Amino acid sequence: MRPFTYELPSGVSEAANLGRPDSAFIAGGTTIVDLMKLEVVKPSRVVDINALSMRGIEMSTDGLRIGALEKMSDTALHPEVVANYPVISEALLKSASAQIRNMASIGGNLLQRTRCGYFRDVNTPCNKREPGSGCPAIDGENRMHAILGTSSSCVATHPSDLAVALVALDASVRLQSASGERLVKLDDFYLVPDSTPHRENQLLPGELITEIRVPRLAWATRSTYLKIRDRESYEFSLASAAVALDVNGDQIQDARVAVGGVGTKPWNLPKVREALTGKPLAQETFAAAAKLAGDGAVPLKRNAFKVDLVQRTIIRALMTLGGLA
Repeated sequence: MRPFTYELPSGVSEAANLGRPDSAFIAGGTTIVDLMKLEVVKPSRVVDINALSMRGIEMSTDGLRIGALEKMSDTALHPEVVANYPVISEALLKSASAQIRNMASIGGNLLQRTRCGYFRDVNTPCNKREPGSGCPAIDGENRMHAILGTSSSCVATHPSDLAVALVALDASVRLQSASGERLVKLDDFYLVPDSTPHRENQLLPGELITEIRVPRLAWATRSTYLKIRDRESYEFSLASAAVALDVNGDQIQDARVAVGGVGTKPWNLPKVREALTGKPLAQETFAAAAKLAGDGAVPLKRNAFKVDLVQRTIIRALMTLGGLA
């Protein structure tokens, strides 16, 4: 780890003014400290934002507000989250370890960097770390990598479970800088790599995520998060599905579906949602809709199994919600 200057601002505006391209914000530190030790990131200034007033979990007529500095564990177990958005609670509880969830912030979770081994090994090329150096994962070890939203520059998978649930629910993030604030849909906030894989989101230097807004959706009480992984604990997903269903009798009125572990960003699936809407609650309906999840997939040598796996993951989650499992 290289030497750096440590700053402890007392307000969001002060923190934003300290944020520069060579600066890094730190909250729980469960990601940034690891990357600094590996010298994947080398900030000359570390800005500790834990004293900022970006906390609170509140349910209102408009929906749910989560302060960006709330801990993952506190959010997962909050009564309003558990009751109204179980998919959020489940996604958080299936993330990382209990110790990390007790430290990691919600905002930090949404901004965590990919777990691609090439990105974290400074002795190998990586277009995310050094633009133009290449992507060895395309022809190398790519079992855990993405099949959706990839490019010739990058095939790294987005690591956040929480982000998948929030994208499914059409959540937004509030961003604040020294010049003001803006509200951005999380689905739009994340960027696919294209030819600029080092740009992973819309965050500008000096901007902070201050809160997350989830629209009120009464039928989100019927939602779940299914995560398929090599082992049951402390492992990133091979495929995951965040699903919510609005059901009247045996008819699907509406749905929300997003998947993780297979995309370069949390992958929203509006075509799957459309294929479910107005259809009977049946395994055949789920299977037909889930086939659309593979549209646009570009599998690699070692992860072609994910095309089938993500479809099966969606079907299983829908079967559970529909009471057919």
